[in-house]
Amino acid sequence: MIMKQTENETLTQKTKPVKVGNHLIGGDHFTLIAGPCSIENKEHFELTSKTVRSLGANLIRGGIWKLRTSADSFQGLGKDSFNFIRQTLKENNLSLVSEITDPRQIEEIHDFVDMFQIGSRNMHNYALLKEVGLTQKPVLIKRGFAALIDEWIKSTEYVRKGGNENVILCERGIRTFETATRNTLDLNAVVYVKNRTHLPVIVDPSHGIGIRSLVPQMAYAAAASGCDGLIIEVHPNPEKALSDGQQTLNFSEFEVLVKQLEKILDAIGRPLSKN
Repeated sequence: MIMKQTENETLTQKTKPVKVGNHLIGGDHFTLIAGPCSIENKEHFELTSKTVRSLGANLIRGGIWKLRTSADSFQGLGKDSFNFIRQTLKENNLSLVSEITDPRQIEEIHDFVDMFQIGSRNMHNYALLKEVGLTQKPVLIKRGFAALIDEWIKSTEYVRKGGNENVILCERGIRTFETATRNTLDLNAVVYVKNRTHLPVIVDPSHGIGIRSLVPQMAYAAAASGCDGLIIEVHPNPEKALSDGQQTLNFSEFEVLVKQLEKILDAIGRPLSKN
């Protein structure tokens, strides 16, 4: 997967696009994924999904189960949300990206989730990676917050060896000695992986910096670095969000981000994909 490179040699791999629902990630156009960190209730999910899509998002994100550092933090609605999620997606022709944290969840949500997300804490969960490899469902693998680029890329091999080639990588920031921000968004990794593998790469600036006011600037930088898309946390009222409110944009902030993002994408010849 990784090719050896001599000094001053440049390797450029052609990205192999992955189809998620009716959308292609890694093609000529740029992909925007947006939505809540956690799905909180029916009304919240409907409003957020419809709004971010109307503002330019191609796919909806939303957590059903959440791995949290504190056992007392909101862990997600789980099975209680299945019915209204199915209804909302069907009525609005939406495609959902959602995290799975346990192999048993694959069958439970397989019929209504269009792409499984493997979170940072589970990048090294090889049993889980093997299980999603037995499906043909697209898989988004977030980089572990202490993972080397090589380890991140090799995690995809567990999925691909099972026969599932529909893999996308997500840079979401790594843990460094710096404490001013939640993580350090490693755009070096984006450029490196894009040049040395065929895998689409998207960036999560929300987790990457963890500060709401700085998310847009990191989103623009990520787009300019050549990634294939962004995944951004959006909530109608971030101050009241049950998870990650400090890094989540409200609707008006997301609207401004999209307008500015389109200018950057136009400048680099990579227009935002339209629904």
